[in-house]
Amino acid sequence: MKFIAFLMRNMPFLFGIGFIAPLIDQTIKQLGVNPAGSPWSLVLGLMIGGSWGVYAVWKTPAQ
Repeated sequence: MKFIAFLMRNMPFLFGIGFIAPLIDQTIKQLGVNPAGSPWSLVLGLMIGGSWGVYAVWKTPAQ
């Protein structure tokens, strides 16, 4: 039960790194900004998605 509570409490962070980061990566690749074989777009996506998720977890009121 504690694991599920921990998982639900951190769901915005998991959403940020599991959905937002790959979405940003694919968007950058579709725009043609990313050089072939360069992982910087995924790193950028993880930084944006992860920081957005951490902020959302941090700002969520405790229940």
